[in-house]
Amino acid sequence: MAISNDILSSTLRILLDEAVDQLYQATPLLDKMREKGGVVTYDGGSKLDVPLILEEHSSITQLDSGYEPVNLAVRDALRTASFEWCDFVAPIVITKSEELSNKGERAIIDIAEARLKSVMGALKREVEKQILANSSSVLTRLNTFNGLSSGTTGGNVTAGFFDNVAFLGQTAGTNVGGLSKATYTRLQNQFKTAGGSLTIEEMTELYINCQLNTPDGSAPDLILCSPAFYSAYKKLLYNNERFVDEKVLDGGKLALAFNGAMVMPSPFLGADVQIPGSTASGDAIISAYFLNTKYMKVGFDSSAQFEMSDFENVSGYASRSANIYTRMQVYFEHLASQGLMVNAEA
Repeated sequence: MAISNDILSSTLRILLDEAVDQLYQATPLLDKMREKGGVVTYDGGSKLDVPLILEEHSSITQLDSGYEPVNLAVRDALRTASFEWCDFVAPIVITKSEELSNKGERAIIDIAEARLKSVMGALKREVEKQILANSSSVLTRLNTFNGLSSGTTGGNVTAGFFDNVAFLGQTAGTNVGGLSKATYTRLQNQFKTAGGSLTIEEMTELYINCQLNTPDGSAPDLILCSPAFYSAYKKLLYNNERFVDEKVLDGGKLALAFNGAMVMPSPFLGADVQIPGSTASGDAIISAYFLNTKYMKVGFDSSAQFEMSDFENVSGYASRSANIYTRMQVYFEHLASQGLMVNAEA
């Protein structure tokens, strides 16, 4: 007896929870954000509005005699960054021919499970490509960290979060979430160029600058880098390698660390992956992001967090399908505590 659409749908939804968990684990950025409570759900809304503290609310008055007038000049400390949602859907399709060639309910479920894993793997790759490098040709409405343009210093043509210009100097028309970096300096990221050769001193300087500009004094906890950066850092630590952390070790992986921040390579960073179809050079090469994931967030619509529809017969085709629908966006709560290192490719 053929497996019904209802049974196939309910079975695959059970497997979907595991697949979503694996998607997070396979994406260090999303996994760290989830660990720090950075996965937030919202109920509807055409845009994702994020309140940011970018101004000082009032001034301090020193009392010498005790009769000084109190400065009552105040201003609204909050500003709102506004981001469009990114909606996307991916189908899981099983043809009648496949069902006839694979008799039995278990065989059909195995096919559906394989298709599910394939779809989730594709989503993982596209999400990571877009967030880190702005190199997805599909999820172009998903926010990106990459605020560079290929071969250009300080281009910010992609409206990404990170600019390759020194902190307090990111004023050339750059804006994020509809707010100007020139007007609100806390929207500017920390920046360091390695000048073509990575050193521990440069990494330490960028790390400290991120920590000094964090509201609560916390430090970067994740360094996402290019394979070349990872290789160069590993060579610098040749005689003193340390492998952490316990959760990663328990998962069967070894990860280098820098001052407690996990260092993880990504295939989507480096000289060849900045803008689709181009090659970056010099200070337009994104080598590493120094991230405090406490202040990086990923938002989902509560009704569209990798939600799967019921399997239905496809009209006009000898097949049936279900859709995985997602509405999400990546945003930030503080940028001055985040860092960008460029041109560290050996």
